[in-house]
Order: sequence, then C-alpha cells, then structure tokens
Amino acid sequence: MSRFAPPALGRRAFLRALGAAGGALAAPGLFAPALASAASRVRAVEASEIGVTLKIELSNAPFPCDGAPYQDATAMVFVPAHYRAPESDELDLVIHFHGHVTTAERAIAAHKLREQLHESKQNAVLVVPQCAVNAAESPPGKLGQKGGLRRLCGELASVLATPSARRALGDRAIPRQARLGTLCLSAHSGGYRVAAACLRHGGCEVNEVYLFDALYGEVDAFRDWVLERKGRSGRDRHKLISHFVAGDVRRLNLELARALETQGVACLHERRPGELTRKQLLDGRAIFIQVPLAHSAVTFEQNAFRDCLFASGLRRQLRSSWFEKKDEPRRIDVRRGS
Repeated sequence: MSRFAPPALGRRAFLRALGAAGGALAAPGLFAPALASAASRVRAVEASEIGVTLKIELSNAPFPCDGAPYQDATAMVFVPAHYRAPESDELDLVIHFHGHVTTAERAIAAHKLREQLHESKQNAVLVVPQCAVNAAESPPGKLGQKGGLRRLCGELASVLATPSARRALGDRAIPRQARLGTLCLSAHSGGYRVAAACLRHGGCEVNEVYLFDALYGEVDAFRDWVLERKGRSGRDRHKLISHFVAGDVRRLNLELARALETQGVACLHERRPGELTRKQLLDGRAIFIQVPLAHSAVTFEQNAFRDCLFASGLRRQLRSSWFEKKDEPRRIDVRRGS
C-alpha cells in the first residue's frame, strides 16, 4: 500500500477543486445542498490493490466543536477497487466510529476495515470520521447536533464530487449528483456514544447498526431505533448486530435484548462462534453475538465487520461464495492483526 501523499494539483486546479466542493448538490431532501465549504478538501491520497483511501477535511466533521478541545476535522474515506457508481446515483455508506485513545487513521488500519469491506464485495464507501483524538472519552461533537449526520453525509458527497477526488478515484468515482442510499453505522468501544447521537439527532435514515464490544450505555437509543421499524421487513427494517465480550457490555447487551423481546422483536443469540447460520445473519433483525476475544480484536479477528457487511442490505455487484451453504452453521475465518 503506497504512503499517503497530497493530490497532484496545480494552484489553479486546486482552487477550482475547492470551488466545486461548494457546488456539488444532492437530490433535495436526501443530502443537504451545498454543504461543502472552501475549507473542505482532499488532503492526501493512498492507493493500493484493494482500493483508494482519501484523507479529507470536512467542516461538518465531529470537530472542531464549541466546548471541546479537539481540532482535527479530517475523515478517512475508502472506496474499494470494485466500486462502480450505480445507475440510480445512490451512494451507499458505511460510517465507522472509532473508540478511545486512537485516531481514525490508526483505527482504519488496525481493525482491517478496508480489507474487510473489500472482501465483502459490497458496492459501498467506508467513512471513518476523526472523533476525539487519542482521548479517553467519546463526545459526539457536531454529530450530536440536530441534523449533524445529514450535514456530514451531504458534505462528504460534495467533496467526493470535486475534480481532485474524482481524479484520485478514477473508475471508482462516486455519482456526481449522489443521493443517499443504504446507510450503515458501525462503532467500536466508546464509539457507541457517537452512533447513539446519530440515531437520536442525525436527521437521515440509518438502516443498520453494528456494535463491536461497544454497548457501554445509551441502551434506549438503540432500542428505540430498532422499534421505530418494528413491523417492517427486508431493507425497510432497522437491523442491529452487536458483538460483545464480557462484563458490563455483556450485561447491557442482554438488557437490550430483553427490552426488544418484550416489545415483540425476535432476537438471535450466538454464544459459541459459528452457532448462527449465515441465513440467520442475513434475515435477523436484532442479533447478539458473544465472542471469546480481546476487546481490541472484536472488530477484525473473526472478520466480524466483514460478515456484517456480507449480511447487510447493501447492494452488491459481485457474486460471492459466502452465501453458499447458508443454512449450515457458519465457518469462522480467523484474521490476525499486523
């Protein structure tokens, strides 16, 4: 994988790219129009065999935000090599919120998020916003404000439509006038606070949520979000998959499952690795998976993030053997960290 480097732009091309960031509009009511400011831009590009990673600056990133000391306004954006803009112009997004004492750049690498999206073959874009930098807390910043998630997604689409981003992505460029398609939120550890704030105040439809040893609180936010579409099915439902280890996180996961079951939501429980079938992962509405792993490894060591994406309502373009023998207990593939 090549090192991050700033995009090759002359001064005039750079200024044109900044101006275009404010003019890329999304369909009314889906992305907020004209959200990208002149300060929002591609800061660095990293290319590899599995895709292109952009480091971008967003005025609607979680920070800076009044009342918080954090100033980093960047986000890591990964577009897999197989991605192609759909004819519908819908942009499917997977937004991951990192945990405590790390950065977006370290998290996307350590948790193998790019590799797992690439292996899932989903036609989606991964976004890891920079939350509190190297901090033992996880305030949501601007994503805790009403409409914060909608503004972030709208500005993201505008920046990715600029000439500099489109040149970096090549055949993988997103639709020029993107509409928000399927939206999945993912969180590791303390990132649950940001995910919960997005469910409460985000201002756009979230279809699926994946928690990786992350339910330390905000149980009612996740409960209420699942129940919002209790009677829906397929892509119209709200789907939750929560992986957990032990202790308070396990207790709160079981508490959430009981609360959902009391309201008539069927919950699936996996107490041994591979106990649930792939079909159950596909069809389930609220899935609780206990794993025998270290807290730091829950996202990647058994390819949990990848399998959430495989089993998601994201729209794929490529066939996969993952769906073979989907009625049998699934095989767990083990991945080791670098």
